[in-house]
Amino acid sequence: MKKALIKLHISVFLWGFTGVLGRTINLKEGWLVWWRTFITIVSMWILYAVLKKIEKISWKQFLVVGGIGVILALHWLCFYGSIKYSNVSIALTCLSSSGFVSAIFEPLFFKRKINPKEILIGILNIVGIFIIYFGNIHFSTGIFIGLTAMLFSVTASILNKKTIDKYNPETYTLYQLTGSFVGLCLMMPLYNYFFPTTNIFPQKLDWVWLFVLAWFCTILSFVLYMEALQHVSAFTSNIVLTLEPVYGIILAFFLYKENKELSHFFYIGLLCILLAVVLQTRIITRHSKESTILLE
Repeated sequence: MKKALIKLHISVFLWGFTGVLGRTINLKEGWLVWWRTFITIVSMWILYAVLKKIEKISWKQFLVVGGIGVILALHWLCFYGSIKYSNVSIALTCLSSSGFVSAIFEPLFFKRKINPKEILIGILNIVGIFIIYFGNIHFSTGIFIGLTAMLFSVTASILNKKTIDKYNPETYTLYQLTGSFVGLCLMMPLYNYFFPTTNIFPQKLDWVWLFVLAWFCTILSFVLYMEALQHVSAFTSNIVLTLEPVYGIILAFFLYKENKELSHFFYIGLLCILLAVVLQTRIITRHSKESTILLE
């Protein structure tokens, strides 16, 4: 459990960095995600071919794993859209409400009783989101898009937890991201119709940041996340994911001075979210110790 949590935190830190890169790269959210996914899967297929790590799966299995990848692609589209309509801090913080949604929907998927403690911790996350929303109403569009990104994130997380045990993490990540790219290619004509743009190619340093986004914030982080997900619940992973805004916000404050764009209510809401993370971490640690005692 301890190693799994460490891997989970590393992956979340890398994901926190994606928000800053999303604001840095001069592309609309659709093309930003397309190029990110394109570079990622080309790199992974080449790397796995050289290492002879490519494992074949059936078309039926690909439709399942790749289908979850499409949901993931929708999450990315909404996440970067939230950044463009508000800022990095708002977009990342919206993802923190995943704890409450996961506490409700995960038991339905895995047929277990709803844990009252998980509900209370999730509600604390929601309180934080409401405080941030009403204190920064001028970012309402970005907040709604960010919450939609959260719903896609929770859905993908729960479905991943339901299917990951049947696959090697590297293989699972490869085919899921391939599914993301295929889904994006099918969606881009519709996206371009509603959000037309002539700037579809990365410019100058955009290439550097896209490769950082693909290699470190996608490939490395996803492998670590999938390995961790084999040992922790979807709810636990979503609670730890609430640290993503913390890492990203610190970077955004430092690089873009976003603290000047936010009201003091933002910090009150963020404190509620941090408290929820601390409480869940204590529950996980206590449960781990109790399990060790029983085994002894």
